[in-house]
Amino acid sequence: MVSRVERGPVAEWFWTIDRLFLVTFVLLMGIGFMLSFAASPAVAERLGLDSFHFVKRHAAFMLPALGVMFGLSFLTPRQVRRTAIVILAVSLLMMVLALFFGIEVKGARRWVTLAGISIQPSEFMKPAFVVVCAWLFAEHARQPEIPGNFFAIILFGMVAALLIAQPDLGQTILTSVVWGGMFFMAGMPWLWIVLLGGLGGAGLVGAYLTLPHVAGRIDRFLTGEGDTFQVDTAREAIIRGDWFGQGPGEGMVKRIIPDSHTDFIFSVAAEEFGIVFCIVLVSIFAFLVLRGLNHAFKERNDFNRFAVAGLVLQIGVQSLINIGVNLELLPAKGMTLPLISYGGSSMIAICVTAGFILALTRRRPEKRAQERSLFRSVHGVPAE
Repeated sequence: MVSRVERGPVAEWFWTIDRLFLVTFVLLMGIGFMLSFAASPAVAERLGLDSFHFVKRHAAFMLPALGVMFGLSFLTPRQVRRTAIVILAVSLLMMVLALFFGIEVKGARRWVTLAGISIQPSEFMKPAFVVVCAWLFAEHARQPEIPGNFFAIILFGMVAALLIAQPDLGQTILTSVVWGGMFFMAGMPWLWIVLLGGLGGAGLVGAYLTLPHVAGRIDRFLTGEGDTFQVDTAREAIIRGDWFGQGPGEGMVKRIIPDSHTDFIFSVAAEEFGIVFCIVLVSIFAFLVLRGLNHAFKERNDFNRFAVAGLVLQIGVQSLINIGVNLELLPAKGMTLPLISYGGSSMIAICVTAGFILALTRRRPEKRAQERSLFRSVHGVPAE
């Protein structure tokens, strides 16, 4: 145990970190590793690989992901901002390169290969984009003559254009919702709300009319006709799981779900561990989001407030989309369940998000003084 009287960097980190946040992130990673044993062997066997191929790779991804999360949690808010700028610049460059030299998977170019390792740059772009936009919004709030909001709009347009070019409509929607939520927090004028809302609606209509795979997924969702094998099988797995599941390793429907270890791991969890377990899992994500928004509400620093709210909103909306697809409440979309689904880029990128959240919510001396001042103003306690 680390003593409170110690003043080393590790001791300072231990006593200032939000330990409930830390436990939540580690718990989700542990649940994801457990579910990889249930979801991935059947997929590996269909591909002619060792049964535990994806389990081993999942474990291998966890080690650097944990290292990234813990390492970033030591940063100061200024260092978080600078790190995010570097990550954003590199990821945007790699997204451009992916359009020309990337690996094409199912008609989309979202991956690049470096030193034999496949990387999805858009996953790393997301947390960095949130932090940089939070800084731009905060600078405009601090000094209105600085065109921070305008630069944030330009940055969003660049990111959205690159995502649409891949194409990746799901990530575009996720990024748009998170960015819009942050802009709203920053005091978006009603004119902008109407304008951007109209542009968003027009964009969805345009995607439906110009992108055949988008139109196909929406049509299948609305009519139930066409190739709906994966979502139908996922629904069957959830129904078969009932309240308490079939038991670890006893799931049968999961064996024929093509993406059971990635996009449809929630259905595997439902079949083997039941609806009650899934409710607990959803509650963990809800706790993470609500705790983050509570931190943001108490935060006096605009940058910290916007960044923390945006980062937890990103995790929450991504989880909502993944679970909604599994429950057939949303059209099918390839999006992982944060820290649960298999995927190296996704796991490490979410741990970047987690590291930023932990760093920005640490109880630093100036932050504790602000919280005491806020408590006195709310409860009418006179200053000492």
